[in-house]
Amino acid sequence: MNDTTGDLAPFPPADLPQFLRHCAGEWMSLRSQFDLGEIGAGADVGAAGDGHEDPGTGDQADEGWHSSERGELLVAFLEPADDGAPGGLRFGRKDGGVPTQLQFDAEGGFRSGDREGRWQLGPDGSLELTVQGPAAVVRERIWFTKPNLRLRSSVEHRADGSPGRASFSSEIRRVSRPPSSSGSPASP
Repeated sequence: MNDTTGDLAPFPPADLPQFLRHCAGEWMSLRSQFDLGEIGAGADVGAAGDGHEDPGTGDQADEGWHSSERGELLVAFLEPADDGAPGGLRFGRKDGGVPTQLQFDAEGGFRSGDREGRWQLGPDGSLELTVQGPAAVVRERIWFTKPNLRLRSSVEHRADGSPGRASFSSEIRRVSRPPSSSGSPASP
Protein backbone atom coordinates (compact mmCIF):
# COMPACT_ATOMS: atom_id res chain seq x y z
CA MET A 1 0.00 0.00 0.00
CA ASN A 2 1.38 3.39 -0.95
CA ASP A 3 0.64 5.94 1.78
CA THR A 4 0.40 9.34 0.14
CA THR A 5 0.31 12.41 2.32
CA GLY A 6 1.11 15.09 -0.23
CA ASP A 7 3.55 17.76 0.94
CA LEU A 8 3.72 16.61 4.55
CA ALA A 9 6.84 16.42 6.66
CA PRO A 10 8.89 13.21 6.52
CA PHE A 11 7.48 10.11 8.18
CA PRO A 12 7.91 9.22 10.95
CA PRO A 13 8.04 12.73 12.42
CA ALA A 14 11.37 13.31 14.19
CA ASP A 15 10.52 16.45 16.19
CA LEU A 16 7.50 18.43 17.38
CA PRO A 17 7.25 20.80 14.37
CA GLN A 18 7.26 17.79 12.00
CA PHE A 19 4.71 15.99 14.19
CA LEU A 20 2.38 19.01 14.19
CA ARG A 21 2.71 19.46 10.41
CA HIS A 22 1.93 15.79 9.96
CA CYS A 23 -1.33 16.22 11.91
CA ALA A 24 -2.68 18.71 9.33
CA GLY A 25 -5.44 17.38 7.11
CA GLU A 26 -8.97 16.08 7.00
CA TRP A 27 -9.54 13.06 9.22
CA MET A 28 -12.35 10.49 9.50
CA SER A 29 -12.60 9.59 13.17
CA LEU A 30 -14.16 6.84 15.26
CA ARG A 31 -14.10 7.77 18.94
CA SER A 32 -15.10 5.59 21.87
CA GLN A 33 -15.61 7.23 25.26
CA PHE A 34 -15.74 5.48 28.60
CA ASP A 35 -16.81 6.77 32.00
CA LEU A 36 -14.58 4.62 34.19
CA GLY A 37 -16.15 6.03 37.34
CA GLU A 38 -19.48 4.53 36.27
CA ILE A 39 -17.87 1.10 35.84
CA GLY A 40 -16.41 1.31 39.35
CA ALA A 41 -19.82 2.39 40.67
CA GLY A 42 -21.40 -0.90 39.60
CA ALA A 43 -22.68 -0.28 36.07
CA ASP A 44 -23.86 -3.44 34.34
CA VAL A 45 -21.09 -3.95 31.79
CA GLY A 46 -22.21 -5.95 28.79
CA ALA A 47 -25.91 -5.71 29.61
CA ALA A 48 -26.73 -6.41 25.95
CA GLY A 49 -25.44 -9.92 26.53
CA ASP A 50 -23.24 -10.14 23.43
CA GLY A 51 -20.40 -7.84 24.53
CA HIS A 52 -20.93 -5.57 21.49
CA GLU A 53 -22.53 -2.18 21.33
CA ASP A 54 -24.34 -0.23 18.70
CA PRO A 55 -22.06 2.80 18.10
CA GLY A 56 -23.72 6.08 18.85
CA THR A 57 -26.76 4.75 20.74
CA GLY A 58 -25.40 5.25 24.26
CA ASP A 59 -28.40 3.78 26.12
CA GLN A 60 -28.02 5.62 29.42
CA ALA A 61 -29.77 3.00 31.54
CA ASP A 62 -27.66 0.01 30.53
CA GLU A 63 -24.66 1.35 28.63
CA GLY A 64 -24.17 4.84 30.11
CA TRP A 65 -20.51 4.10 30.82
CA HIS A 66 -19.68 3.86 27.08
CA SER A 67 -20.48 5.70 23.86
CA SER A 68 -19.06 5.77 20.35
CA GLU A 69 -19.32 8.35 17.63
CA ARG A 70 -18.07 8.90 14.12
CA GLY A 71 -17.05 12.27 12.84
CA GLU A 72 -14.81 14.21 10.55
CA LEU A 73 -12.08 16.51 11.83
CA LEU A 74 -10.27 19.34 10.11
CA VAL A 75 -6.78 20.01 11.45
CA ALA A 76 -4.55 22.91 10.35
CA PHE A 77 -0.92 23.57 11.24
CA LEU A 78 -0.34 27.03 12.70
CA GLU A 79 3.00 28.62 11.88
CA PRO A 80 5.08 29.57 14.94
CA ALA A 81 4.47 33.06 16.30
CA ASP A 82 8.00 33.28 17.78
CA ASP A 83 11.40 32.18 16.50
CA GLY A 84 12.27 28.78 17.90
CA ALA A 85 8.65 27.89 18.76
CA PRO A 86 7.31 24.66 17.23
CA GLY A 87 3.97 26.11 16.05
CA GLY A 88 0.47 25.00 16.84
CA LEU A 89 -2.72 23.30 15.68
CA ARG A 90 -6.27 24.45 14.99
CA PHE A 91 -8.83 21.65 14.89
CA GLY A 92 -12.54 21.18 14.89
CA ARG A 93 -15.40 19.13 13.52
CA LYS A 94 -16.00 19.39 9.80
CA ASP A 95 -19.74 19.85 10.37
CA GLY A 96 -19.20 23.07 12.33
CA GLY A 97 -18.67 24.27 15.82
CA VAL A 98 -15.99 26.44 17.34
CA PRO A 99 -12.48 25.24 16.46
CA THR A 100 -9.86 24.77 19.18
CA GLN A 101 -6.33 26.13 18.96
CA LEU A 102 -3.24 24.74 20.65
CA GLN A 103 -0.02 26.80 20.71
CA PHE A 104 3.17 24.97 21.71
CA ASP A 105 6.36 26.44 23.11
CA ALA A 106 9.90 25.08 22.89
CA GLU A 107 10.14 24.55 26.67
CA GLY A 108 7.53 21.77 26.78
CA GLY A 109 4.41 23.83 27.43
CA PHE A 110 1.23 24.40 25.44
CA ARG A 111 -1.78 26.68 25.72
CA SER A 112 -5.38 26.40 24.58
CA GLY A 113 -7.38 29.48 25.51
CA ASP A 114 -7.01 29.84 29.29
CA ARG A 115 -5.86 26.23 29.78
CA GLU A 116 -2.19 25.34 29.99
CA GLY A 117 -0.44 22.01 29.89
CA ARG A 118 2.81 20.20 29.19
CA TRP A 119 3.87 18.26 26.11
CA GLN A 120 6.49 15.56 25.63
CA LEU A 121 7.53 13.83 22.41
CA GLY A 122 8.43 10.25 23.25
CA PRO A 123 11.25 8.19 21.76
CA ASP A 124 8.58 6.11 19.98
CA GLY A 125 7.34 9.23 18.12
CA SER A 126 4.22 9.67 20.25
CA LEU A 127 3.12 13.04 21.60
CA GLU A 128 1.84 13.11 25.17
CA LEU A 129 -0.16 16.11 26.38
CA THR A 130 -0.83 16.58 30.11
CA VAL A 131 -3.29 19.06 31.63
CA GLN A 132 -3.33 19.40 35.43
CA GLY A 133 -6.53 20.83 36.87
CA PRO A 134 -7.72 21.25 40.47
CA ALA A 135 -9.94 18.16 40.27
CA ALA A 136 -8.12 15.93 37.79
CA VAL A 137 -5.13 15.26 35.53
CA VAL A 138 -5.83 14.44 31.88
CA ARG A 139 -3.20 12.73 29.75
CA GLU A 140 -3.64 12.39 26.00
CA ARG A 141 -1.32 10.36 23.80
CA ILE A 142 -1.26 10.81 20.01
CA TRP A 143 0.72 8.59 17.67
CA PHE A 144 0.90 7.51 14.04
CA THR A 145 1.07 3.87 12.99
CA LYS A 146 1.21 4.85 9.31
CA PRO A 147 1.38 8.27 7.64
CA ASN A 148 -2.40 8.32 7.20
CA LEU A 149 -3.47 6.49 10.38
CA ARG A 150 -3.39 8.32 13.69
CA LEU A 151 -4.43 6.98 17.09
CA ARG A 152 -5.31 8.96 20.21
CA SER A 153 -6.02 7.89 23.78
CA SER A 154 -7.02 10.08 26.70
CA VAL A 155 -7.29 9.15 30.37
CA GLU A 156 -8.53 11.29 33.26
CA HIS A 157 -7.28 10.62 36.80
CA ARG A 158 -9.30 12.39 39.50
CA ALA A 159 -7.56 14.11 42.42
CA ASP A 160 -8.88 11.47 44.85
CA GLY A 161 -7.14 8.74 42.81
CA SER A 162 -10.32 7.37 41.26
CA PRO A 163 -10.60 6.87 37.50
CA GLY A 164 -12.54 9.41 35.47
CA ARG A 165 -13.24 9.40 31.77
CA ALA A 166 -11.19 7.82 29.01
CA SER A 167 -11.40 7.79 25.24
CA PHE A 168 -9.78 6.10 22.27
CA SER A 169 -9.88 7.40 18.71
CA SER A 170 -8.71 5.94 15.45
CA GLU A 171 -8.42 8.50 12.68
CA ILE A 172 -7.83 7.97 8.98
CA ARG A 173 -6.63 10.83 6.82
CA ARG A 174 -8.71 11.59 3.73
CA VAL A 175 -6.40 11.67 0.73
CA SER A 176 -7.12 12.60 -2.88
CA ARG A 177 -6.96 9.87 -5.43
CA PRO A 178 -4.17 10.52 -7.93
CA PRO A 179 -5.31 11.31 -11.47
CA SER A 180 -5.71 8.33 -13.74
CA SER A 181 -2.68 7.70 -15.92
CA SER A 182 -4.60 5.60 -18.45
CA GLY A 183 -4.59 8.44 -20.95
CA SER A 184 -8.22 7.85 -21.91
CA PRO A 185 -10.59 10.80 -21.80
CA ALA A 186 -13.08 11.01 -18.95
CA SER A 187 -16.59 9.78 -19.61
CA PRO A 188 -19.26 12.49 -19.94
